[in-house]
Amino acid sequence: MTPTLVRRHFSHAGETPRVDRCARARDWSEIQERMLVPLYEAVYERLEVGAGTRLLGLGCGSGLALLMAASRGAAVTGIDHSSPERLALARERLLPDTRHARARAGARLVDGSPEDIGSASGAETPAYTLVTAFEPIGCLAGDSEGLGGLLQAATPLAERGAPVVLAGWGPPERCTTSSVLRVATKLADPLRSAGSWRPALRDDLEEVARRAGLKPDGSGRVACPFGYADVESAVRGLLSTGLFDAAVSATDPAQVDKELTEALHPYLRPDGTVWMPNVFRYLIARVP
Repeated sequence: MTPTLVRRHFSHAGETPRVDRCARARDWSEIQERMLVPLYEAVYERLEVGAGTRLLGLGCGSGLALLMAASRGAAVTGIDHSSPERLALARERLLPDTRHARARAGARLVDGSPEDIGSASGAETPAYTLVTAFEPIGCLAGDSEGLGGLLQAATPLAERGAPVVLAGWGPPERCTTSSVLRVATKLADPLRSAGSWRPALRDDLEEVARRAGLKPDGSGRVACPFGYADVESAVRGLLSTGLFDAAVSATDPAQVDKELTEALHPYLRPDGTVWMPNVFRYLIARVP
């Protein structure tokens, strides 16, 4: 079991009957976000992210991808408007302190949209040399609809020809987690029109890039296995993605936990760990 991907975590006490946003954000940052580390590393290696890179991260969440880029010497700016709880955790990770000042110096975080970057700093911002949108699409119906507008707002802030990286789930037959995500659709049937699971399509990323006026310029696939110390950690990690929120609203947390636990059973190993191989895809597009 890869230690980078699997750590043991303990239950939060006093969880609220519905979704506890703070607990979910903490579970995301402590359990689930690290599952995408191979994706971040592959992109940064391919694009040679380093001291000359000015990176704009869209939907930066709790900031792990930004921290990894900053540790390579990049100047990073993160934007997120969907989860103030995750953004608060990103601030803990990225704002300079005496232990990690070198890696985090110059990092900026904005609660809002790309248009808010200038007003947040009060000064003209140099053009970005890389834009990333690492939150994977191609899993929920309509999950790419807001991304096109976000990219259109962000690309004027980037240099001409700068790479823009989009990420998505791989084919269902290469993602064992797909079978678990179907639980969300089954339980959220009354809310099927809003956020139901769907299989990833081959050209999901290219279609988003086209709508945003970007020119595709290469792609890749990366193995991102989901590994957990135990079933409890797996349930908490998957719930932290937000993909089961509609199911929780339609039923109740106990039922979602029960059915999710049952769906994880085929991936439970003799030592009690949970292991689900997955493949994610990324697209590199260029700012015209």
